Amino acid sequence: MTIQDIHKIAQQGEGLRIEFKKKAAFPEKIVREVVAFANTEGGYLLIGVDDDGTVSGQRFIEEEVFVMEKAIKELIFPALACEVSMFKLSAKKGVALFTVPKSVTRPHYLFSNNRKQAFVRVKDRSIQASKEIWEVLKRSRQPKDIGFTYGEKEEILMKALGNQDFITLNEFRKMAKLSKFTASRTLIRLVLANVLAIVPQENEDLYKLKDSLT
Repeated sequence: MTIQDIHKIAQQGEGLRIEFKKKAAFPEKIVREVVAFANTEGGYLLIGVDDDGTVSGQRFIEEEVFVMEKAIKELIFPALACEVSMFKLSAKKGVALFTVPKSVTRPHYLFSNNRKQAFVRVKDRSIQASKEIWEVLKRSRQPKDIGFTYGEKEEILMKALGNQDFITLNEFRKMAKLSKFTASRTLIRLVLANVLAIVPQENEDLYKLKDSLT
């Protein structure tokens, strides 16, 4: 990796696998991006790059890296290893690149103020993972064939998805007259069986037939 490679990454703009930060202010918030990358498809966190992709650099880049490495070590569980590279733009300014792998021990989460929070990446944003996404991530670490019984509630779900592209947990729960727990378990099982795909959202996740994804 060279400084030319950094410029190429920056030119792509922020997205599913790229996030820019001018500096490591509020590292407890920036580590959300690291967690989201690890829980999704991996990615690059660049420190010293403006929101518009300008590689302007940051003074004392070593201190920025120290702050971020400390936050990653102290706040992320299970422990997550990232590759860190620093590049000098001038005698005073530099850029740091954190390469975050798609983790085999996901879901990773932040633990602070006695709270566990997992995040996933959706386009150019990192959003908090729902309980359903958390469970799917955990159980998909060791893929195996998931069977399910095609009963009344599954029939109601499939009929609904034949008439609309997406359905939410609450819509399914009310439609099939199920408890939230049962509706949640049903959707999770169908996602793990590759029948449904889960689409993370800020407020309420969407579920879609897997073979209808575009």
